[in-house]
Amino acid sequence: MPFIKVDVLREDLNREKKQQLIRELNKAVTTVLNKDPHLTHIVINEIEDDNWGYAGEQVTVLKEQGFSTEKQ
Repeated sequence: MPFIKVDVLREDLNREKKQQLIRELNKAVTTVLNKDPHLTHIVINEIEDDNWGYAGEQVTVLKEQGFSTEKQ
């Protein structure tokens, strides 16, 4: 039984995007690992910017300095 845990920053992740992510991950596990999609569990953890660090700084601080998590 596959269990997939995804940690993401809490930003612009609405219900539709979460559903798309769940579907696509489930599809990948079914295709690549040949697993029953009804036995695959996916959990999305949304993490606040203050609770995520990158390069020694909180993401909140990095965003204040112009850092973006958006695709360039």
